[in-house]
Amino acid sequence: MTFIFLGLLIFCAHLFNAWFSRRRIPDVLLLMIIGILVGPVFGLITPDKLTEVGPVLASLTLLFILFDSGIDMRINMVQKYWSGVVQVTLFSFVSSMAVVALLSYFYVGFELKDAVLLGAIVSGTAAAIVIPLVRQMRVSDKTRVTLTLESAISGVLSIVLSLAFIEGYKLGNVSVGYMVGRVIASILLALVIGVIGGIMWSSLMDRVRKLQNSMFLTPAFVFVLYGVTEMLGYSGAIAALAFGLVLGNTEYFEMSLLKMFNKHRITPLQENEKSFFKEFVFILKTYFFVYIGICIPFTDFQALLYGAIIAAALFVIRFAIVGIVGRNNTREDRLTVSMMIPKGLVAAVLASMPEQVNAEIGYPLIASATEIKNITYAVIFSSIIICSLLVLVSSRRLMKDVDEVEWGEEHADASFDGEAGTDPGALRDEKEGRSE
Repeated sequence: MTFIFLGLLIFCAHLFNAWFSRRRIPDVLLLMIIGILVGPVFGLITPDKLTEVGPVLASLTLLFILFDSGIDMRINMVQKYWSGVVQVTLFSFVSSMAVVALLSYFYVGFELKDAVLLGAIVSGTAAAIVIPLVRQMRVSDKTRVTLTLESAISGVLSIVLSLAFIEGYKLGNVSVGYMVGRVIASILLALVIGVIGGIMWSSLMDRVRKLQNSMFLTPAFVFVLYGVTEMLGYSGAIAALAFGLVLGNTEYFEMSLLKMFNKHRITPLQENEKSFFKEFVFILKTYFFVYIGICIPFTDFQALLYGAIIAAALFVIRFAIVGIVGRNNTREDRLTVSMMIPKGLVAAVLASMPEQVNAEIGYPLIASATEIKNITYAVIFSSIIICSLLVLVSSRRLMKDVDEVEWGEEHADASFDGEAGTDPGALRDEKEGRSE
């Protein structure tokens, strides 16, 4: 039965993907519903059975989605829109953290430290959800780059700040300088590791391709790069994104200085390799969202209520922030950026850490550890539901048609080489002589 279920999930994922394109029903929501049915509703699979497999699956999904996004991203677009990415990420993260902390302190009744910790945990966005959704929408290059980089950077902010606050519990105080230093080091040094790894690997690609069954060697190198970066205490996710960025933009790294030390030319990825990675990401994404559905706790109604209120407040503040920061962008872009703040893997992993700390120490150092975990899972569930519904009811102009999705996948590079505000749908319309 297990193998039948796993096989049917892949068929369902393709069917849901088609429905998303035709009927505007988000495939993320449908996959989560399957997880809810087999988990909390019928009890066929419980989170306890996935304690070992679940975190590995979640990490793999995040790793390869960011790696694949890096491959599709153009460096000239990153350079062009970097300031906007920083503005949206910082303003959104800080305001979200403040809102969650205030709600948790005054409404839920947490201690101030616990309220701030919850704010740090749930203020990032989920790359594993945002990136697949954005790929199926009509958005400009600026919006695509902004949302992709924000999901990676905000995840780092959540991890570093949450760990710093937990360390502060143990030490009795939280050092602001320590937190800022860790954030900068985690992002910058991970970028350096990813870029160096990308240059090294792309220079070996010609030799690697001569080996038999070598297609999976690139993902294997991503595993190693991610693991080494995490062992050093930096962000493996950022390193994977930078690694993919190098492999997708090898022309930027053909520098004379490198040629002096490297006899092999830097080689870009081939189309069949890119297609293989995308298929791999699709399968991981399918199982990941079902896993999220299985893990949603429906036994704590109060936590579900608090989670729904916090998630709704996060969307309200996000719309306000984007309205201010992105006032010079189009209405469609503002709408897309405003609703793309679902929570996912990072929040789920961080939510379990307060309980782990209490168990290790032997007493409730973090008083609201269990409530933090349950509310975080409720925020994840509610935010995905709200995001999916907003996508469903948003203007039809935001969504690609089926043929546009297929055309955009075949011409992914073209979507990043045009002027700002150009999207695959608009390019296709121009090609066919139609106006949007």
